[in-house]
Amino acid sequence: MGEKDPALLEIGHIARPHGILGEVKLQTAPEYFAALEGVRKIYLDDSSSAKRIKGRRVHQGALLLKLEGVNTRNDAETLRGMRVSIRVRELPELPDGEYYSHQLVGLHVFEVAGNEIGIVSEVLATGSNDVYIVKAAAGGELLLPAIESVIREIDLEHSRMTVVVPDGLTG
Repeated sequence: MGEKDPALLEIGHIARPHGILGEVKLQTAPEYFAALEGVRKIYLDDSSSAKRIKGRRVHQGALLLKLEGVNTRNDAETLRGMRVSIRVRELPELPDGEYYSHQLVGLHVFEVAGNEIGIVSEVLATGSNDVYIVKAAAGGELLLPAIESVIREIDLEHSRMTVVVPDGLTG
């Protein structure tokens, strides 16, 4: 496989076939369920293998896709485990103050006093609020809850997040 296409965003993988008519279960973060409404194609493993989305539905908390040219369970089985990417430009804009996980990973995290803490390495979706995993500059990890009292500002243009670290949470 060649270099990763920067216009593509990996959002998950094909977990397994569903039923006998060629549907596949997409393993992805719930934040992409609604976002995929406007997406017309997915890219499997790399940008050279595109499949047009003919249908999508949520079933028992999972996103099922019907893809062009995938008409049987056997067709769907050949896609098992493949990474799924979409064109970033097809993602709908989010309201002010809301972000996709991929926009946050890589942000430099600073305390309000100006000290750099580290870099966001991952976003965990939990039941009540997301948790940002920060690779601390001093080593180790810091888990920051994505709540207003902790996350004070997110500035995508300058790749920066300003936070107040709660007492007891040190990296």
